[in-house]
Amino acid sequence: MDAIVKNFPVLDDASGRPTQKEAEEAVRVLLRWAGEDPEREGLKDTPARVVKSYRELFSGYELVAEDVLGRTFEEVAGYDDMVLVKDIPFYSHCEHHMVPIIGKAHVAYLPNGRVLGLSKIARVVDIYGRRLQTQESMTAQIARAIDESLAPRGVAVMIEAEHMCMAMRGVQKQGSTTLTTTFTGTFQTEPAEQARFMTMLRGFK
Repeated sequence: MDAIVKNFPVLDDASGRPTQKEAEEAVRVLLRWAGEDPEREGLKDTPARVVKSYRELFSGYELVAEDVLGRTFEEVAGYDDMVLVKDIPFYSHCEHHMVPIIGKAHVAYLPNGRVLGLSKIARVVDIYGRRLQTQESMTAQIARAIDESLAPRGVAVMIEAEHMCMAMRGVQKQGSTTLTTTFTGTFQTEPAEQARFMTMLRGFK
């Protein structure tokens, strides 16, 4: 698929990023807008908690996938077949409504003399998941990061996710799942490799 791949800047204070105090005040404004009293006992510490949780939920902006993927291994004893890591859980947030996207990613690549540590793949999913996202962009970003850093013969990424913007608001269709895929290299040019990727996913269920 031809998703738009966006590069997200790593923010710092010099870029005009709001202070902790300003962020907490923004939460207080939203509480007042919702009809609440930010000064009541149960909400007094809520702005600080929200800002702290957002720092964790959106920590992907502080990380660069290429740095995580920088170390590779060449001692693979001649192995050149598919490497598949499936059912990688992630929690992201829809960039349109800032409500959760909950899902799992399946990532495969065909080595070209080098391999990644398996935990690196899961970390890349987290880096892009912990940002404001669309599922389409996240799928393409993961594939591109691995493709550019490892230069494998091909990368395949599939994401299955439930969007709370559909379940909690709007059409309110709970339990619906969105599926997206991105293929590069051999996975893109050879349908048989795409089929093998899908078959391996089903075979591990």
